[in-house]
Amino acid sequence: MPDEKTPDASAFGVAASTATMIDVAGLGVHFRRNRGSHRNFTELFAGKKRRAKSNEFWALRGVSFTVRSGEAIGVVGRNGQGKSTLLKLVAGVLLPDEGSVRVHGGVAPLIELTGGFSGDLTVRDNIHLAAGLHGLSRSEIADRFDSIVGFAEAADVLDTPFKHLSSGMKVRVAFAVVSQLDEPVLLVDEVLAVGDKAFRDKCYRRIDELLAAGKTLFLVSHSERDLRRFCTRGLYLDGGRLKLDGPIDEALDLYNADHNS
Repeated sequence: MPDEKTPDASAFGVAASTATMIDVAGLGVHFRRNRGSHRNFTELFAGKKRRAKSNEFWALRGVSFTVRSGEAIGVVGRNGQGKSTLLKLVAGVLLPDEGSVRVHGGVAPLIELTGGFSGDLTVRDNIHLAAGLHGLSRSEIADRFDSIVGFAEAADVLDTPFKHLSSGMKVRVAFAVVSQLDEPVLLVDEVLAVGDKAFRDKCYRRIDELLAAGKTLFLVSHSERDLRRFCTRGLYLDGGRLKLDGPIDEALDLYNADHNS
């Protein structure tokens, strides 16, 4: 059972006066196995009620928490417990079936290898497209273009269709773009595990810089080392429910106790 009261932000080293960045209240999302979310546009706009079926399940339900600006949140849990779904809801790429998610500012999501990128467009065009969709002007994109390409080490593939890149190179390009955005919230899923060690280390240094600049971080990872390095607070999801909202060490300790006994 999740705590009825969200812990005070000061417990995680965040000043109590820091502005609220994310409000999640009674959040729930409903899927059909092998078919994704069963909430189609007709049901959404007609307000039709759904009937429970044996092949349907709640990926998340009854999840509530508040995040303040500058917090670093680690999302903990086994595969299939709703971690990536939670990030997609915060990013706005999924709609909840119950409850609400309110984000007071934009998000820079790195939650899927191809998320926000068109496979048929070149790397060059994708950089302009993704940055533009997140509000950067043409002049701002031009100013940051060389930094993005240099960080991704992508100069040799600028005119290559994105779909022809390796998984590791897709991550390089995606992270290089999202880490140059002005959005206050950074969402990072397990995709960084695809990159090689040298590039991961570069990404980690960049995350350190973003946190030092006051960005808010949501990190989904099975690496305890990464979670303990970057995060002060943990959300432990189990069976689609928020089992613990507390210091990252407590979240990891409870997770390990539940699944290593």
